[in-house]
Amino acid sequence: MEKVKGVFDKKNVVVAGGAGFIGSHVCEGLLKQGNANVICIDNFASGYEINIDAFLQLENFEFIKHDIVEPLDITSYPELTKFQIGVEGIQEIYNCATPTTYKDPRKFPIDTALTNSIGVRNILELARQYGSRMVHVSTGAIYGDPLPEKKNFSEDYWGYINPVGDRASYNESKRFAETLCSIYHDQLEVKVSIARVFATYGPRMKMNEARMIPDFIGNAIDNKDIIIYGNEESSRGYCYVKDVVDGLFKLNNNPNEFGPINIGNPDEQNLTEIVQHIIALTNSKSKITYERVPDELHVEGLPDISKAKERLSWYPIVTFANGLKETIQYIESARSRYENQGLWIMDEGK
Repeated sequence: MEKVKGVFDKKNVVVAGGAGFIGSHVCEGLLKQGNANVICIDNFASGYEINIDAFLQLENFEFIKHDIVEPLDITSYPELTKFQIGVEGIQEIYNCATPTTYKDPRKFPIDTALTNSIGVRNILELARQYGSRMVHVSTGAIYGDPLPEKKNFSEDYWGYINPVGDRASYNESKRFAETLCSIYHDQLEVKVSIARVFATYGPRMKMNEARMIPDFIGNAIDNKDIIIYGNEESSRGYCYVKDVVDGLFKLNNNPNEFGPINIGNPDEQNLTEIVQHIIALTNSKSKITYERVPDELHVEGLPDISKAKERLSWYPIVTFANGLKETIQYIESARSRYENQGLWIMDEGK
């Protein structure tokens, strides 16, 4: 049967930052759907090749090493010819790109600020050029630190951010990126939506980055003492990465929903109980110690996900126990690859 013009065998989807933690899971989710050609764009500033190794041999996956701050001509890459972008276009874009490090926010300040300004503009221009549906991955960090009277942030809260602090290059540029999305949506009719993603955990998280769960696991595997910054009552909210990606896909499937919409877990988990569970699952000899919370450690608030429930029918469904088990299994299985690439250098607890 002759192919009807405008009906594609597979949609063409660009994932900017696709070798990062969340971005690689977006790529994986699209590939599992079976109806997408996935174009992963990353410059490996804070993403890793091991995150996408399993996809590189797939016919409907291509990786482009590129910094989105630089101009992007998607048709100039010969490896993408098979996707016939010049004829069939790009149907969807997920912008997950942000070169940053939680452990040392002063490591990529210029790159972070430029990616969330010039880089976001370049991706928005790509969406405008092809009439693509776009989901921009923002962050719950734009709300600032939790306030005594406000633990769960709703989307109508404007935030309380230090514009010149150590984390300003990330927090403020993420806020500006939302402004750019709003302008392109309202003035240029780009079909973009904003997802504000809160603390996320799961396979492929960076090790030794002061992200508690992967560092708890790494130190437990090495039988090192595990430091909890706080006390026995300290808690945090975490959402499993597969739930987060499901939220992004549901937002993408609601083209009339601009957002922003919070994607995260509104419930807290006790940190001591998390570590005890990790120690048990890894048969570790690690001991728990407690220290004062460092001044530079950012404590993210919790999301109010009423809007996501009402408009997207989305809420976290993976239990913390199951998500933690899958994360441990991945880190244990990937250890040799982490070590080979110098990515397994654990501190004495985080």
